[in-house]
Amino acid sequence: MRKMALLTTFFAFLYHLPRVYKWLLKPYYVASFLLSVAFLVVRKTPGICEHLSSQREDGNSCDFDWVLTVEQHVGNIFLFSKVANVILFFRLDVRLGLLYLTLCIVFLMTCKPPLYMGPEYIKYFSDKTMDEELERDSRVTWIVEFFANWSSECQSFASVFADLSLKYNCAGLKFGKVDIGRYGEVSKKYKVSASPLSKQLPTLVLFQGGKEVMRRPQIDKKGRAVSWSFTEENIIREFNLNELYQKAKKLSKGRGEKAEGCPPVPDESEGQPETQGEEAESKKDK
Repeated sequence: MRKMALLTTFFAFLYHLPRVYKWLLKPYYVASFLLSVAFLVVRKTPGICEHLSSQREDGNSCDFDWVLTVEQHVGNIFLFSKVANVILFFRLDVRLGLLYLTLCIVFLMTCKPPLYMGPEYIKYFSDKTMDEELERDSRVTWIVEFFANWSSECQSFASVFADLSLKYNCAGLKFGKVDIGRYGEVSKKYKVSASPLSKQLPTLVLFQGGKEVMRRPQIDKKGRAVSWSFTEENIIREFNLNELYQKAKKLSKGRGEKAEGCPPVPDESEGQPETQGEEAESKKDK
């Protein structure tokens, strides 16, 4: 019976297919489709995209100025769906529209996207402990993420940063995070804006000897963040993590520490280190 139902549906679709094509090929729908994909076409068409401006750090004007994760795509779909529902409810009945809008506002204020709760070798700083940790040992290199819990970009990046800490954390190379949405003084001191309009979240800063060496994203003359993709490959390349790891490994040996204290880098072994409870501070304890 199920096969017959599927075959009936399939043949019905084939029967109505010419009508569908005739309907879709009307000028209105063709023009609507072209207008819908206009940005994508202009941005990716050789001969046109080369003459466009770009905020990307590599200056590639034929690529997008942003990289969205799956979580961000899903979040955007939900957002636009809610906006469309608000409009439809208001057209149907103003009272229903107000009720639905109220529910959306309550949902936005009370429900937050799920936080990453997986394993990690990350030290969480406060405004009182950050400087102390960075200056405790000048031989230790720190990679610190400046983040805010309300930022969807930071939430999406959390798993990437955690994976990097699992692969590269060592006695001489450590990973840290500080919530500048909570500690405003840290935001001011290190000049990382927590404003959603600045697009500076998340920000990764490399510290050596307690001093900043580099950061991503960079800031242009107008105070805006230069677009940069927070992928694992980009971070490994830009921050020279493999080289920093090898130096950190030598530092561990020089201190007489066990070689097992540093996990193998990805190209040396596919295995990942076991969770180190002393070095990883749980997000529940922040």
